[in-house]
Amino acid sequence: MNLQRPLARTLVTARTTPFFIDLGIAACALAVFFAVVSTGVYWFQKPIPVVPISSSIGALPVYAFYSIVRIGIAYLLSLIFAIAYGYIAAYHPRIEPWMVAVLDILQSIPVLSFLPPVVLFMVVLVPGHQLGIEMAVILLIFTGQVWNLAFSFYSSLKTIPREMLEASRIYRFSGWQRFWQLEMPFSAIGLVWNSIVSVAGGWFALIACEISPFANYTYQLPGLGSYLQVATNAGDYKALMFGIGAVILIVVATDQLIWRPLIAWSDKFKFEQVEATDQVTSPILELLRRSRLLETLPGRIWNRIEEPVYRQMAKSKECRVVRPLDDAGPRKASPVLWAVALAGAGAVCWAAAQAILLLRTVTWADLHLLLEGAAATFLRVNASLLLSAAWTIPVGVAIGLNPRLSRIVQPIAQVLASIPATAFFPIILIGLVKIGGGLGIGSIALMLLGTQWYILFNVIAGAMSIPSDLREVASLYRFTRWQRWTKLILPGIFPYLITGMVTASGGAWNASVYAEYSHLKDSTLSTIGLGAQIDAATDSGRFAMLLLATIFISLMVVTMNRLVWRRLYHLAETRFKLDG
Repeated sequence: MNLQRPLARTLVTARTTPFFIDLGIAACALAVFFAVVSTGVYWFQKPIPVVPISSSIGALPVYAFYSIVRIGIAYLLSLIFAIAYGYIAAYHPRIEPWMVAVLDILQSIPVLSFLPPVVLFMVVLVPGHQLGIEMAVILLIFTGQVWNLAFSFYSSLKTIPREMLEASRIYRFSGWQRFWQLEMPFSAIGLVWNSIVSVAGGWFALIACEISPFANYTYQLPGLGSYLQVATNAGDYKALMFGIGAVILIVVATDQLIWRPLIAWSDKFKFEQVEATDQVTSPILELLRRSRLLETLPGRIWNRIEEPVYRQMAKSKECRVVRPLDDAGPRKASPVLWAVALAGAGAVCWAAAQAILLLRTVTWADLHLLLEGAAATFLRVNASLLLSAAWTIPVGVAIGLNPRLSRIVQPIAQVLASIPATAFFPIILIGLVKIGGGLGIGSIALMLLGTQWYILFNVIAGAMSIPSDLREVASLYRFTRWQRWTKLILPGIFPYLITGMVTASGGAWNASVYAEYSHLKDSTLSTIGLGAQIDAATDSGRFAMLLLATIFISLMVVTMNRLVWRRLYHLAETRFKLDG
């Protein structure tokens, strides 16, 4: 009998009956159904581009509901896209470098660069309904969530141990079996931790996307993001504090009801031969495991779907011949893939021609200003990366390797990471104004709020994924602290660290828009930088400047990708891959 079980877990397993658990799950299902119906009624009404935002505290629950729906849908779309994109990139060597480069560029482009085309396209695509504006905002939130998930899944697929891939071939796993029984379990820890950061990125984008003016068009949707912006512009500090408090409550509830159970559940997928003595627990997960409804109903439905699929795929050509990994050779591109590639190339050529025509309006003075801004923002981005890595690597390793410290610090870190950095921007800006400072140096601090969590949570995931047997060996042979870091910890977290640094770089470029240019009451604070140029161009409708600034960001990101990140990814896939 385990006498050291946490008290919360003991109370849950001992005093809660399955009947009340099932009753609670049924109530949650009814609440979700009501939310879907209410959202559908709102989305299919006549479009209202500018919805009046009330500063009343009683309006916060409704605004919170709309914001949660937008972030939730954007996250599900991000997860589906990330898995599909990462899978294709990992298993198609011919297009892999291009896909990784495109992913690196897209995750570094600020959300406001996507704002005008996405909003106009969706409004035209779904005319006559509020759904068009809502889908535009959801897609913009999607651009703030998806990239680090895709990088995480791609990196996990590239670092699957060789013997596990060989075993899947020897046992003649179909593609479906390999995906669900090897690839998804192996990437589960990274996906869960990056999901926390993705939702934080969703909150970050939400505050900028729910209310935004550009050129002669303005939209304003009900939500916490628009509530915080209206309170900031009006100087209503009481409403601002209540809005931030509502965000914190949502984040805490999400942490306890969703992320903590998922972290405890994903711990079973750790690649190790010796089970850890102290595991992550979650009272909510224990409740769900005691539910008879969740134990029987999903299992029956899934078995009826799973067995016919496995039976059909077991007859595929892939399962008839077992070849070693070295003899597999590159996969032949299908005609459909070639058709998609040709269509994409045609679209790129047409877009390039239109971009050249648009850039003719840019003057030499504009070009000089953008070059100065590019240099300033590049220095700020890399300074924020170095400062973030300096504290997140030791702290992340301590949290991931010390279960006692993890129980205390991990929930706090999850809550702090999930609170959108843009919610703190007004408070920091007010402080900068009162002390007489500007955004030249303060923008680096603002970038840190949007970048450091990417590195921290990837380092935590990397430290937690280090097999317990390797840690036992290090203790058995009495490694010094230097030996533990150089022989065990840094090699073990290296693939996760690179993923965190790449996504943090993209987060820093995204944060530059808010860190270098901000509205405060009737005044505007700005400093030289590409982010400030993008924000100013969006406000004034100068699409040529917006496009050229985005091109500059893409060129710098491609250069860093080829000179630094691609080489480090190759090092992670070869030297620091966990093989037996």
